[in-house]
Amino acid sequence: MRRIDWEGGYMPKDKSKEDPPESVKNVLPEHAQEIYKAAHNNALEQYEDPKKRKGDASLEETAHKVAWAAVKEKYEKDEQTGKWKEK
Repeated sequence: MRRIDWEGGYMPKDKSKEDPPESVKNVLPEHAQEIYKAAHNNALEQYEDPKKRKGDASLEETAHKVAWAAVKEKYEKDEQTGKWKEK
């Protein structure tokens, strides 16, 4: 199984810690980034078949949505500071 790295290319499954995209790294605490990455990678495998995705969503779009949903289960954005914090 191949995984998409954060720049959109492919990397071997066993390659471990890659940095998340800047749009995630710049706003989420480290633990939330780890949640994002794990959920993103799992979604890339789970939704590889286009029939498993909603509508005409791309694999990357689906993985991104799944990853953010996973982050939002444990973290929330502080309305005053705009920073993400653990619930």
